[in-house]
Amino acid sequence: MINFTKHMCSLRSKSNLYFRPLSLYYKQNRYNSNGTILGIETSCDDTGCAIINGAGVLLSETLHSQNLVHLRNGGIIPDVAQDLHRTHIEPIVSKTLRNASLTMEDISAIAVTLKPGLPLSLAIGMKYAKHLARRFKKPIIPIHHMQAHALAARMHHNIDFPFLVLLISGGHCLLAIAEDVNVFKLLGESMDSAPGEMFDKVARKMKLRNLPEYAKMSGGEAVERAAAKATNPHIFKLPLPLADYKDCNFSFNGLKTSVFLHLKKKELEHEVVAHKLIPEVNDLCAAMLMATSRHLVHRTQRAIEFCHRNNLLPEKNKQLVVSGGVACNNYIFNSLTMLCNEFDYRICRPLPKLCTDNGVMIAWNGLEKWRKNIDIIKDFSSLDIEAISPLGESLIPEISEAKIPIKLIKIKMNSTNR
Repeated sequence: MINFTKHMCSLRSKSNLYFRPLSLYYKQNRYNSNGTILGIETSCDDTGCAIINGAGVLLSETLHSQNLVHLRNGGIIPDVAQDLHRTHIEPIVSKTLRNASLTMEDISAIAVTLKPGLPLSLAIGMKYAKHLARRFKKPIIPIHHMQAHALAARMHHNIDFPFLVLLISGGHCLLAIAEDVNVFKLLGESMDSAPGEMFDKVARKMKLRNLPEYAKMSGGEAVERAAAKATNPHIFKLPLPLADYKDCNFSFNGLKTSVFLHLKKKELEHEVVAHKLIPEVNDLCAAMLMATSRHLVHRTQRAIEFCHRNNLLPEKNKQLVVSGGVACNNYIFNSLTMLCNEFDYRICRPLPKLCTDNGVMIAWNGLEKWRKNIDIIKDFSSLDIEAISPLGESLIPEISEAKIPIKLIKIKMNSTNR
């Protein structure tokens, strides 16, 4: 049995894959003749910029988060996000160059997120990248946001292609095989909402923001913190989504609805009104986190089996990369670690600040393409944004046809006492 409190703790004592400091990876040489890439990220609500040299050294990074603004609005409003990007994009890029002691003349190419994302947000990054490219005669490297998340861990870990990747965030839930820098095979995707989106909506419904300690946190972070205080999460019985569907797709709407029903029942039971929270809020957060982890483990377990049956990953490449904002959730990551231990897979994730949206992963993806001479666009007049963009070739029909049965590995947790 696994103690819930210990399960929520970091893996610091078990592994240094996640917490190894950036300084250990930085090399002494700041410049390299292989090129220096400036990355721009504006796919959603964070304005990010970073510069990485040809040796893979991060020279400078800057990030402006809109989190508090959108928390007050109860969610991301595209028009507001666009205005904030427009306000901050120029000073963010200028600061990044200044901190690296560089000018645009020192930059070899501009990597910018063009897909997928919020159209109004993507447009700001694209227009500013084109402005810089025209003015300073630099090529543009278009970046797929989810591919950048998938490859971010390669910046600090020795991860060879191909590898299995699980991307979990506020807007996506995807399983794929990364075969090369720009070659992906999609194994599973969300049929409705993403886990981060579910956490945000549940956190608002639970009124976690009314507690000072959670007031400035994202929904996912607040849910994880509250879950760590649970004493009896097993009083809530939540379903395993898509249990009878033999594929690797995800669904979180049914789980979200089930949490809402339990919440409503407890509010009526305790006659909770206005800004008050139910007494069992921590237990309900923990139960939801458990159910989410079981669902992710269940689908990933089938993906591992499918890869094994079809020889999609060499024995030496049995590795799972977990990336995206929800990858920061230690409870979920620990559950996936148990799965990987069961199947002798190596598991890792990017550094915490590289799991959420940032300019570093865009610059890194640009450098990976630069090294292979992929997507270096000099005539960029036809470049445009794409709000929706699939992650490579889909193998989802083949997985459904295979009808691979899965006996879910047991992840048992005891309640915690604080």
